[in-house]
Amino acid sequence: MPEQTQQHERTRPYPAGERPAGRLPYAPTAPAPNHRTPAAPAPNHRTPAAPAPNRRTPSAPARDAPAPAGGLRPLGEVRTWPRSFADRLTDPLPGPRELLGVVNAGGLRPQPADLADVPRIPVEPGPLPPVGTDTVCLTWAGHASWVVRIGGLTVLTDPVWSRRILGTPERVTPVGVPWKELPPVDAVVISHNHYDHLDAPTLRRLPRETALFVPAGLARWCRRRGFTRVTELDWWEAAEFGGVRFDFVPSHHWSRRTLTDTCRSLWGGWVLTDRDGRRIHFAGDTGYGHWFAEIGRRLPGVDVTLMPIGAYAPRGLLRTVHTDPEEAVRAAADLGARRMAPMHWGTFLLSAEPPLEPLTRVRAAWAAAGRPREDLWDLGIGQSRVLEA
Repeated sequence: MPEQTQQHERTRPYPAGERPAGRLPYAPTAPAPNHRTPAAPAPNHRTPAAPAPNRRTPSAPARDAPAPAGGLRPLGEVRTWPRSFADRLTDPLPGPRELLGVVNAGGLRPQPADLADVPRIPVEPGPLPPVGTDTVCLTWAGHASWVVRIGGLTVLTDPVWSRRILGTPERVTPVGVPWKELPPVDAVVISHNHYDHLDAPTLRRLPRETALFVPAGLARWCRRRGFTRVTELDWWEAAEFGGVRFDFVPSHHWSRRTLTDTCRSLWGGWVLTDRDGRRIHFAGDTGYGHWFAEIGRRLPGVDVTLMPIGAYAPRGLLRTVHTDPEEAVRAAADLGARRMAPMHWGTFLLSAEPPLEPLTRVRAAWAAAGRPREDLWDLGIGQSRVLEA
């Protein structure tokens, strides 16, 4: 799709008549000014670990009007945020000493001998299955990019169709869905602003009226690039578009795009819920921690979680921000998710583990947890799976 001329930033919500009509038949989760005391855990959900003694109080929510009755934020509203979200970090970020130690130990790339496994990464492109308005279909395009068709919408998650991203070797597998074969894109969800999740060249391919759902503090970046329908949310806030509810939920990660903007915008995952109550959880980038159990309590009944399983070695450096395969399986259990679709592996070699190891380990961990094999949707790049009603 040719790039469109950028428009001047708009500061108004959607024009009258464009907002989806009607109320969804499920109860929305109302945001709270501060993180609420968790409700009693549902059966079989683990109680989250107690916060570390030095965990700071989360930053205050936006200094703007409260959400209307029902807890849904208006689409496209312009909001004011704190200057930093560093107090949302689960753990301190590594310093120069830790980074130097990684370099001395061999860095963040697989060993040359391990690269022989790259041709064995499953790549299974195929035509997108036909869907109706009552169908939920997931197609893995690679890394954290999914084509999610839900409630009659086509939603892209963290779309990266570029061959190379800043500071990283080019992708080792092709994009699973050629851009020209995508259906019209209705909405995009972004988990955070790291270059392998927020790819400006890919976004430039989209019409500027595409609905973007982004973390708090990131709308200005999008509007400067001409996007006119940008909704930014804090953790536990939600908006509704086209009959689908978009909930922004916490993750254990961080944000930075330049040397001077560390944690200036938020990070998190998304839960998409259709009119029939079917739920897809997109974790974005995350380490393992207490948030998964709380997401499962506040938004129960997750049908499929799209969970990262790669970019975890060396463990001492990446443990707090990237789940390894065993932690991903535990996180899916904490969520109460019936199924898990692994992602964030086999595309960009961002860390030191062998390229095929994430897939091997997640299959073993799933079996060791006693989960049904058919509920692990370990798709090849380009492969699709339809969620049966």
